[in-house]
Amino acid sequence: MTLINLRNFGVTLGAPLFSNLNLTVDAGDRIGIVAANGRGKTTLLNSLAGRLEPTTGDITRSRGLRIGYVEQNVPADLDEVSFYDAVLRALPKEQIASESWRVDVALDSLGVPAAMRERALSRLSGGWQRLAMLVRVWVTEPDVLLLDEPTNHLDLAKIALLEDWLNALPRDVAVLIASHDRAFLDAVSDRTLFLRQEQSQIYALPYSRARAALEEADASEERRYQKDMKTAQQLRKQAAKLYNIGVNSGSDLLTTKTKQLKARAERLEDAARPGYQERSAGAIKLANRGTQAKILVTLDDASVETPDGTLLFKTGKRWICQGDRIVLLGPNGAGKTRLVEMIRKAIADQITLGAVKVTPSLVLGYSDQSLSNLGQNDTPLGVITRLFELGEQRARTLLAGAGMGIDMQGRAIGRLSGGQKARLAMLVLRLTNPNFYLLDEPTNHLDIDGQEALEGELRANEASCLLVSHDRSFVRNIGNRFWLIERKRLIEVEGPEEFFEAARAQE
Repeated sequence: MTLINLRNFGVTLGAPLFSNLNLTVDAGDRIGIVAANGRGKTTLLNSLAGRLEPTTGDITRSRGLRIGYVEQNVPADLDEVSFYDAVLRALPKEQIASESWRVDVALDSLGVPAAMRERALSRLSGGWQRLAMLVRVWVTEPDVLLLDEPTNHLDLAKIALLEDWLNALPRDVAVLIASHDRAFLDAVSDRTLFLRQEQSQIYALPYSRARAALEEADASEERRYQKDMKTAQQLRKQAAKLYNIGVNSGSDLLTTKTKQLKARAERLEDAARPGYQERSAGAIKLANRGTQAKILVTLDDASVETPDGTLLFKTGKRWICQGDRIVLLGPNGAGKTRLVEMIRKAIADQITLGAVKVTPSLVLGYSDQSLSNLGQNDTPLGVITRLFELGEQRARTLLAGAGMGIDMQGRAIGRLSGGQKARLAMLVLRLTNPNFYLLDEPTNHLDIDGQEALEGELRANEASCLLVSHDRSFVRNIGNRFWLIERKRLIEVEGPEEFFEAARAQE
């Protein structure tokens, strides 16, 4: 049964985001929506939800269709409302008294603990807030569920919970998911829409297989284009040769043949279309100034504690060496960020901090998941010119290369999108020219191209780093060592897969 039908659908907001989109959403569809930052994913979801009218084309929804749009952020008027009451308020007022049982059923389906249900939304972690917004929508019993970056702020256990929950939904419910989480898309989608300015592509495949099919189609298109352009060039050369012979001999037949060859070349050139090239959302480049030191950081049975002195774990004797790309694994609350902060402080102060020793030649590149080194009231241009000895023109050129045009460079950082902030943070890292990176959730807000660019830069520059990430694809692609926090000890493991499986078992 068709629930939503888009015909020649397009939206222009200043510039065209997408056009000529033809998409049918049927009952039971699980559609992943993939595009670079700022290329229209959220706009498409808003259009499907009826919040935004298209610039061109038509949208048809089945009669009585209920669409649930899961917001990314908690509305301000719900900040001090309890988890339970926030969900209850999503019901129509006339149903609250008689249908409140539906709230309990929805909360149970996502395993929300009883104590959590009474806590104000503002006092919940970002992950629980995300799930609260999901339950608020689900309790209204939508026919179509729209999810915008649903795994942001979720730890691995909650991502596994969300995957299982989505896969257990009634098969007549359609789900459309805009996400940059490659492993998540593979787990929950069976169709993939690659949203493009023109000629968006959809495949009846989960993300990874769809991506391979898309890349082959783009490569085939590029090969066809190159072949057609080469043929057109040969036709023009042949026409030029016949033209010269025709002029010298006075042959009308050769002149006619010359015109025919030129016409064929023009038809080929007019019809030829190059293979698709993604417009960059901004380049991500890193640097590695190098160091002669073999051992960069030594942990001599360091104690990692909460602010009140409660022991979280002890590190044992550990070394971070040049070329190590160490992924720190552990459940939320285990102390991953506390260890990162302990090492950061030791490097910043260039001292031996307790049982943490750093080599004097270490230069740190640091980025945390909240991008706290970027002041919300500062501007991109202000940050770059203040932190680095660069002229304004050079700073503007670098910012433009990172995807921030002139209009964004003077805008308050707090008004930038998550993707723009993430690329600004990556530019700051590059200009710092470190020889050791500490990265806490570096892929938050980066689109798939950005994630893959970051992976490539870390590997190509042989960068040494310690990183924390809940992005399974990123962890698998980048790590060459893995430390796991388990039973209040830091141990080294061969790979991340057992931890991923254990996180799934926790949900």
